[in-house]
Amino acid sequence: MIGLKALRHRIASIKSTQQITRAMKMVAAARLRRAQERIIEARPYAEKMREVLQSLSLRTNPEAHPLLMRREMKRVELLAITTDRGLCGSFNQNIFRRVERFLTEHHKDYAEISLTIVGRKGLEYFRRRQVPITRDYVGRFQETDYQAAATIGKDVVEAYTGETVDGVFLVYNEFRSPLVQRVMIKDLLPIEPLEVKSDYPAVEYIYEPSAEAILSELLPRYVEVQIYRALLESTAGELGARMTAMGSATENAQEMIEKLTLVYNKARQSAITTEMLEIVGGAEALR
Repeated sequence: MIGLKALRHRIASIKSTQQITRAMKMVAAARLRRAQERIIEARPYAEKMREVLQSLSLRTNPEAHPLLMRREMKRVELLAITTDRGLCGSFNQNIFRRVERFLTEHHKDYAEISLTIVGRKGLEYFRRRQVPITRDYVGRFQETDYQAAATIGKDVVEAYTGETVDGVFLVYNEFRSPLVQRVMIKDLLPIEPLEVKSDYPAVEYIYEPSAEAILSELLPRYVEVQIYRALLESTAGELGARMTAMGSATENAQEMIEKLTLVYNKARQSAITTEMLEIVGGAEALR
């Protein structure tokens, strides 16, 4: 049976851990609000930019820009966004499972599948499994800003235009709520033509200068915007997952404290009862 001193130390240790998890939950909750605001601001712009560029691609020669050119998909790249830190529940595990499922399902479809990893957790995980990693971005983006997305986007565009890869897929956690993050895998390059419903007239845009000139300017920025949105979604999802995980850890710690306190009180009462019996027994022996 655990001694009273050991129980006291264990209860104190759990209380100390509980203070840490409670503080981490509060910090994540405070940062989550700002992250949600940034997503709300970025989503409409990213969606409208995608719509305009897809519409442009329908009205221009597919060879008007290297980012629109479609090649036989032999070498593809997955841009997977994970976190630099842990303690965020199954946030990273969901990304790992989705990437591994893609590798399993498509290993015969492509001659080569490589990874570009954002986040230390993803890099550590896939290195252990000896998956080809082309580039990694670790510990460089403590605060998500557009420049971070521009850096990644530039490298992705160079890989595609240089024909190092024939297609790029973006894998990230889309933020739905603090409790729900949905893993998304989307085509990033080449840009897919816009699907226009037959019963709905296509939107006609007037371009000045030409559509080709606008494409040359906007296509690289489009890639950056889509990556920026994914980074924002992932950041908010990470904070929501961490807030939820730390909340559960705090509640579990409280349950453990209550159970151990009950065990401690029972053990203490038993010790007191034993001491009283020994005293009474000793007094009876002296009579």
